[in-house]
Parts: sequence; C-alpha cells; structure tokens
Amino acid sequence: MPRLGRIVLPNYPHHIVQRGHNRQVVFACADNFQRYLSDIRELKEVFHIRLYAWCLMTNHVHLLVCPETTAGLGQFMKSLAGRATRYRNRLEGRSGTLWEGRYKSSVVDSETYLLACCRYIELNPVRAKMVARAQDYPWSSFVSRMQLRPGDDLVDGHPCYDILAPTEFERRELYGQFVGAGIPDNELRLIQEAVSRCQLTGGARFVDEIEKITGSRLEFRSQGRPKKSKS
Repeated sequence: MPRLGRIVLPNYPHHIVQRGHNRQVVFACADNFQRYLSDIRELKEVFHIRLYAWCLMTNHVHLLVCPETTAGLGQFMKSLAGRATRYRNRLEGRSGTLWEGRYKSSVVDSETYLLACCRYIELNPVRAKMVARAQDYPWSSFVSRMQLRPGDDLVDGHPCYDILAPTEFERRELYGQFVGAGIPDNELRLIQEAVSRCQLTGGARFVDEIEKITGSRLEFRSQGRPKKSKS
C-alpha cells in the first residue's frame, strides 16, 4: 500500500518513530539515554514542543509530541537526531549517520486516541519482553507519569489525562490500571499501521476534519476507535 506524504499540523499530537540506521543500537548505555533525554528537555522548549509520552528503546524511539508550528516539529527532530549523532560519533571516534533518514509520524486524534497512543508507547518494552511491567522499564514516560522517579517532569500535561479523575493520585491510579490492562489487538494493529504508513491515527470523523484543514483527499485512513477502559 502506498505511503502518504507526511502530514504535520500545529497544535495536534503526532506519534513519532525514529529508528537507528539499519536497526543499529543507538542507546548503548545509561549515559546515552540520559543525554538524549537532556536534549529533549532543552529542544522542546526551543522549538515549542509539548511532550505527552516517550519511550527510548535500544535501537529506536517513540515520541508523542505536539508542535505549536508546522516547522517546529521538523526542526525539533532534526536537531535531536543531529545532537545524538554528533555525541555518539565523538564518543566512539566514528563518522556517519546514526538514524534512518526519515522518521515516521502519524497525526493523532486527541479525543479518541491520545491516551491509547501513550499506552502503546509506554508498553513497548513489555511487548519486546524486556520487562514484565511498564513500571519496570526506566526509559519511558510511564515512570514520569506515575511519579516513580523524583524530579522527573519531562512529560507535559494534557486535558485527556486531567479529566480522568479530580486528583492527581486518582488519575495515576486509573491510568495505571489502563496501562496494566494491556492493548486490545485491534487497537495495537491500528496504531502500528498508522505510524508505519504515515496515516492518521483516528476514525472517519477525524479524517474528514483533517481533510478540511489540509484541503486534500486522504485515501488511506486508519478506521475505528479503541475500546474504552473499564476504569
């Protein structure tokens, strides 16, 4: 199936996946992870990016970000990738690229899929059988959201999370249950295919909304909506 040209819209969440060149390891030790997170913290302020979820795997990254401008997302990702490449090249005395040439992205329907994408991202290490539970993996936003690592405030708030419950304690409890329940198969396939093919992560109503904004017909679309959490 043909891949859509990348759609970037200001003030919409975008699910980003960037992989190491030829699937090579990009985070070889804790210092590599920490340096990348430090760069995210700095660059998201420079380019006015809100960060809703993240997960750093050994050979790829998942980010759920919201740019204030169309150009901001590309500038953020270019700067982030460039810093990581220069850092690793200096460290290892090497040259060349660290990443695939093109990161993949999918505009996400906040109303229906924002928390579903957060869960998908934060459960990556569980699906990869690296850990048994999301909270056991140190390099994802789940530990930030659950406040399991003191002083970690990298994740930005979002109304979809805030309306889960009146207090932060209750919100963490409900969100923890939501993640612990796992991802339904249909939701998993939909999110994976949307970002892999640079489609929209949303149903028909959302596709129609984006078509009106872009003025273009989007032939290939991800349909359906995730099941609601019992919590």
